[in-house]
Amino acid sequence: MFLRRFMLRGGMGAAWMQAAGKVKETTGIVGLDVVPNAREVLISLYTRTLKEIQAVPENEGYRKAVESFTRHRLQVCQEEEDWETIEKRLQCGQVEELIEEAQDELKLISKMIEWEPWGVPDDYECELIEDDTPIPKHVPQHRPCVLPEEFFKTLEVVSKKEVPEGESPQLKS
Repeated sequence: MFLRRFMLRGGMGAAWMQAAGKVKETTGIVGLDVVPNAREVLISLYTRTLKEIQAVPENEGYRKAVESFTRHRLQVCQEEEDWETIEKRLQCGQVEELIEEAQDELKLISKMIEWEPWGVPDDYECELIEDDTPIPKHVPQHRPCVLPEEFFKTLEVVSKKEVPEGESPQLKS
């Protein structure tokens, strides 16, 4: 910040700022500081994530999801030099938020490896606890919405005849 102000006052500001690229001054989020080398940090975190997720069994949904979005984000970071372009292409927040998210994912990966939720035997039975305690009125409850009549017509058509794969049933009014 000091150097930028000094350069601007010294007359070299415009040329220096163009050579340096756009400088982010704030994230606008309290407690979230600007990371000047965010692209490099993200590339490092995403590479580490892809390495550490290898400890999770290959057929697990968690691993597949993490690998998928991490590869995509890593590719974008490798293709783009500018933090603004990375943010626009990923549309998942600011690069500083992405850094925090990647750090959190690495922590979760280590916990998942420790907990091994995929290691539960097929015949494992958990205890079901029923609780008839009334829900207080101030607590929002999920109430299923009324489905449109079109839904039931489509369901009827699908259940009566087989629809070729890849096609959706067309209803004629």
